[in-house]
Amino acid sequence: MTTQDAINPRRLVGIQAERVTNVSSTDYPGHYPDEDHSWNLGRFKETLKVQIQRLSQRSIEFDLVGVDASIANAFRRIMIAEVPTVCIEHVYMWDNTSVVVDEVLSHRIGLVPLNVDPALVSMKESPTEQATDRNTIVFGIKIICERNPHAPKGSVNPSELYINHELRSSHIEWRPAGEQEDVFVAKPPAPTNPNIVLAKLRPGQGVEMELHAVKGVGKDHAKFSPVATASYRLLPNITITKPIPPEYADKFQNCFSPGVIRVDPKTKAVSVDKHNLRKDTVSREVLRHPEFSDHVQLSRVRDHFIFNVESEGPYPPERLLLEAIKVMREKLVTIRKAAEALLDQDSGDVDIQMADV
Repeated sequence: MTTQDAINPRRLVGIQAERVTNVSSTDYPGHYPDEDHSWNLGRFKETLKVQIQRLSQRSIEFDLVGVDASIANAFRRIMIAEVPTVCIEHVYMWDNTSVVVDEVLSHRIGLVPLNVDPALVSMKESPTEQATDRNTIVFGIKIICERNPHAPKGSVNPSELYINHELRSSHIEWRPAGEQEDVFVAKPPAPTNPNIVLAKLRPGQGVEMELHAVKGVGKDHAKFSPVATASYRLLPNITITKPIPPEYADKFQNCFSPGVIRVDPKTKAVSVDKHNLRKDTVSREVLRHPEFSDHVQLSRVRDHFIFNVESEGPYPPERLLLEAIKVMREKLVTIRKAAEALLDQDSGDVDIQMADV
């Protein structure tokens, strides 16, 4: 009894009590004698699948099927480090009498995610490039904490005693320049979360500063990463090779994550729930028990990747994979141009300069 219909054994990575087997990929020529495994576009289209399993405002779980681990990992790394976002890069501090020192407060503000669509902003060629309304978005903060003259008598709640007792991300106000009012008319630039506490203030303390946001990528600084997490795991596969004795049915079920194994309440027949199979953590707990050693086989499907991605920037979570594909295509264009330039060279001794994309 298998959990998937007709899974090719070559697609499975074996999970045993003490080791993992069949870990080598078979997606490239020469892995099997007298067989042609060269890449074929038609076959690739037939096997490639992308299916969304869960989608919320800030996270997505989707399946990517039919690609090698190198491709899946490339998408993961691009989502983390190379999909661009807009973040506060330069802080001009005019006044800060809070207990948080200038450098720490600036660092906190720089980590606040913004809702700015990076497609509407140009990336600077260099850090010293002149700031314009095309490559820089200006924000400002001006706040002073004061006593609330109408505070209830005997109150000890700061929100009742003081006005502006906390510096929050909502105090970051956009100051449009040039054509920005027209460009961002649909969604004015602002923090994605207005309730991030940046500093505590008391009467007489205040903060005034000017903030410049620019476009960047996560490989330059983590604040530019559009995701909080981007990870993947292989789809588990459970094969029951022999019927489980009824007296061991409940024990067998408890060896797996809840919902993975079904036990008939009347007959105690054991089966695998293929819809909940993805919930299993492949803990190998079942392999610790001698009574199940020859009744079950554990494995993972090597080309079925379950992605979990949490967006923390301007991108809806379903757009992140598309942006990663866009970046990868740009890289492939650069490699293709370099390869074509090599063919055009009269001598093979000339180095080809590749642009950093």
